[in-house]
Amino acid sequence: MLVHALVREDGTVGADELYTVANTLGMSDQQVRLCVKRLVSEGRFTHEGRGRRAKLHATTDARRALAPNADFLRYAFQQDAGLAPWDGVWHLAAFAVPESARTARDALRETLVRLGGIPLQGGLYVCANPWEPYVEEVAHRLGAHGALTLLTTTDLRRGDVQEPAELARRLWPLQEIADRYHRLGRIARPRLVRLTGPAELSSSALLTTAVELAAELTRAMEPDPLLPPQLLPRPWPGARARALVARCWAALHERDQGEARPTLFRLYVDITRETADRATP
Repeated sequence: MLVHALVREDGTVGADELYTVANTLGMSDQQVRLCVKRLVSEGRFTHEGRGRRAKLHATTDARRALAPNADFLRYAFQQDAGLAPWDGVWHLAAFAVPESARTARDALRETLVRLGGIPLQGGLYVCANPWEPYVEEVAHRLGAHGALTLLTTTDLRRGDVQEPAELARRLWPLQEIADRYHRLGRIARPRLVRLTGPAELSSSALLTTAVELAAELTRAMEPDPLLPPQLLPRPWPGARARALVARCWAALHERDQGEARPTLFRLYVDITRETADRATP
């Protein structure tokens, strides 16, 4: 996460910057060296130079994968702004992949969960958002599209429970998800105070803050099914935490001195600005 968060818009990561931020976050130089070695051996980055003067170059595939959840982050901010109201439709996916294709079966199951799905019973998953394009893309890639069934319904019941918000409460671990956002809020608040205060902050301090926020945002959002606000308890800590993070990104942008910025930094700023523009009448 640290290396990916520091990739600049030209696809490079400076080793000196990487080691400085890593040390500030409590990581040792040895940890960084091992991480870089692994990323290079996996073909995600190439390495040029030695020591702190070295530079990493992200490969094309690595740059494409740096922000795979941009669509979901954008959608979350749209939900928070009331720009993605729920239409009352539940989206279901069922699959029956044989044991001989266990790897594909497991990968498809993991994809459904990552996309916000929850199992209703063996091989049948439900999501509150239109996930079909993402599910089908992965199923095609895994060679499991022929074993996949997709359907939608506005009449979902489990036992005697049919009320949508109550179904959501019973199906998804909402308290666990909320706790992650409470943690994100606790981390974002003091950083927002620091970013909006009068004290000067070094480039490495700003980058460290950006990495901390990106890591905690990822930690909170990866298990979040992004249920529509109509299905969530009010007030929902996810919306409040994301609003805090958006203010932090705005403050980071104001302090930017025209240096090459990390790609994730630009991405987050663009998403929050785009959502704000759409929400403004």
